[in-house]
Amino acid sequence: MNSKTLMYILKRLGLAILTVWVVITVTFFVMRAVPGGPFLSEKAVSEAATKALEAKYGLDKPIMEQYFTYLKDIVTRFDFGPSIKQRGRMVTDIIADGLRTSVKLGLIAAFAALVSGVVLGSVAALRRNKVIDKVIMVVTTAFVSMPSFIMGTLLLVVFAIQLAILPANGSTSAGLVLPITTLSLYPMAYITRLTRSSMLDVLGQDYIRTARAKGVSGLNIIFGHALKNAMIPVITYFGPMLAYIVTGSLVVEQIFAVPGIGRAYVSSITNRDYTMIMGTTIVLAVLIVVMNLVSDILYKVVDPRITLE
Repeated sequence: MNSKTLMYILKRLGLAILTVWVVITVTFFVMRAVPGGPFLSEKAVSEAATKALEAKYGLDKPIMEQYFTYLKDIVTRFDFGPSIKQRGRMVTDIIADGLRTSVKLGLIAAFAALVSGVVLGSVAALRRNKVIDKVIMVVTTAFVSMPSFIMGTLLLVVFAIQLAILPANGSTSAGLVLPITTLSLYPMAYITRLTRSSMLDVLGQDYIRTARAKGVSGLNIIFGHALKNAMIPVITYFGPMLAYIVTGSLVVEQIFAVPGIGRAYVSSITNRDYTMIMGTTIVLAVLIVVMNLVSDILYKVVDPRITLE
């Protein structure tokens, strides 16, 4: 690793820390600016009991004191505090439990989308304007245009209710098939179109024509030259996409009752669980920032001609 690459990584790490701090700050103050509180939905809670609960969770202190205390706990102990609604449980434990399912769900969906998308996109580019190209483009356009909640509901009705071949509940291993499929269809379709477009651009370059003129085999041209250079836009998209999918689609996890981080996030917003909202938001922000950094570094691995500045 040369000095320029090291300086680039250090600069990006600094920007990543700044980005996460901005997310924490904005979320913290906006969340508390919204009228209401986490104890308004409690049944038959007196004013004295509400004040006691606020004192227990430190919500009776000045907002700036709460903010700096929260930052200190995150930086020094990586402690998001206790959940306000799930009494007796720490936010880090809840997030860890949700991530076990969401990571498994997201990784399988992401890599299934990557492999399928690259293969279909390459086939479409190599068979441009043929029947298979048109079929792939029509299908992927439909998947890109269809929101995840419609796709998830459609798969649920067809395979879980009508055909009854897959369970509707995502809490079991077999029950993860439908949510994984739902999560992977949109990125698969997008990667397919991205790969096709990039492959067509690369296949029209002078060095590809030169390789063909020299008698290089078709497979060597595709896998040794064209596909490698065509993967750069895919890597750009794949990093943030992986972070988004791993954290779990909020809608998909709700539809299939998947006990992941996305479902916990929706529940925390509904219940005004301040500490849970903050914890899940920070985890999501960190994942996206880290995956963006990894994507940028992978540019250099795929194409050494790229200079990181």
